[in-house]
Parts: sequence; structure tokens; C-alpha cells
Amino acid sequence: MLSKTQAKYIQTLYHKKFREQSGQYIIEGPKLLSEALLYKLTDIRKIYAIPEWLKKNPAITSNNHLEVVEVNVDEMKKITALTTPSAVLAIMQMPVKPAVAAFPGITLLLDTIQDPGNLGTIVRTADWFGIKNIICGEGCVDGYHPKMIQSTMGSIFRMNLIYQELTSFIDQHPGIPVIASSLEGQLLDQAKHEKQAFLIIGNESKGISKEVMDKATLKLRIPGGDEVESLNAAVAAGILIYWLMVDS
Repeated sequence: MLSKTQAKYIQTLYHKKFREQSGQYIIEGPKLLSEALLYKLTDIRKIYAIPEWLKKNPAITSNNHLEVVEVNVDEMKKITALTTPSAVLAIMQMPVKPAVAAFPGITLLLDTIQDPGNLGTIVRTADWFGIKNIICGEGCVDGYHPKMIQSTMGSIFRMNLIYQELTSFIDQHPGIPVIASSLEGQLLDQAKHEKQAFLIIGNESKGISKEVMDKATLKLRIPGGDEVESLNAAVAAGILIYWLMVDS
């Protein structure tokens, strides 16, 4: 049974302020929970699930390391952020911020990505291509926003999401090529591929800020765009990541 205190606490975790204060966040749905069980088992603090789902997943209730609360559908509606409530929801502990010493391969640098769905899609795309490190600059949306977590489909559990001012981060790693998308850049098929690089993805409406763009050592232009002003940030990221991952 869900207590009023539990319901109120879960509802607070849909707000950034309370997530930061508590160090906890919410995941919803069987897919995200299955990924959490594989990659972040020790971060799961409590699971709330409807009886029908628990009957189909006896391994959850029999696991002595998991605290499970059975709730009915009406109670789940009180704590979900989804339009259609899922069968299961979990409170997760935020991991300790990763201390990454080296950045092999491609590292994404996100310049003020503000839409949580875009950030989630970028995380999922990066995971598909085996990218492990994403640096979120100032102004980026919170990495534990419920919509962002939902959009990653579990990829968030395999990603180092690091929040740091981008120009200082680039200055701390001299010698690594810095690639930016620009209408004044070289066409992709004319540019040299880089095995190790920082790839900048700009804001949804304003693109890459001048301060960050000035750090770019290579500017690339995605072909097309004769009648369209710009690509969606997540789509542009996917195209550029694919190009970098394919041998020239």
C-alpha cells in the first residue's frame, strides 16, 4: 500500500530542486527497470509495482536486496509522470559523479541543449555507437529530468554524463581535435575523419555559442538545407556521429 508520505515524496522527485537535495530520481516502466537491474542494481532504492506485474516477475519480490511496495492502479496514477501509468516505478540513487581521466574515441560536448527529449535521444544515439562520455555545458537540461530518462530507454545507465563549462573543458585537453557543425564548414565528404575528437552539438534554436565555436579546430557542414534553416539537434548529432564512426 502506498502511504501519503511516500506519494508526496515521489511527486517531489519530478522537480529538479528536490532531486538535487535528495540525490534521488525516478524511472518508470519495465524497460528502464530491467536496464537498471542489469547496470545499476545497487542504485535502486525502492520499487513500486502493481500486483499483476509482480506476479509475472517473481524474481523481483524474491530478491532480498530490493525493497518492493505493491500498489494498485489508482495509487500508481498518483505517482506517475506518464499520461498512461506504467506497471512499475522505481526510486534511484544518483551515482557518484564520474572522474574520467581520459577521453578516447569520440566525446560529445553539448552546448545548451535544453529539451529533455533531445538530450535523451542524443544519449541513446551515443550509446548505440559506443560513445561513453558526454559533457553537458552550462544551460543544458538536467540529466535526471523524467522525460530525458524516459527518452534514453536505459542508455543513461551506460553513459558518463558530466556537467562542466565547455571552453574550460576544451582548454584542459589540448591536442584533441574539436569538431563543430557550421554552415560555413567543410562538407562532410570533403573532410578528414578523426579517430579521437570532441564533437560539439549546439542549442536547438541558437546553435553553438561564439565562445564555444571559437574553440573548434574543424567545422563541418551537413549537406542539404537549401530550404530548411536547420536540423534538429539530436538528428544532427546522429549524422555527425555516424560520419565520424565510418572509416574514410
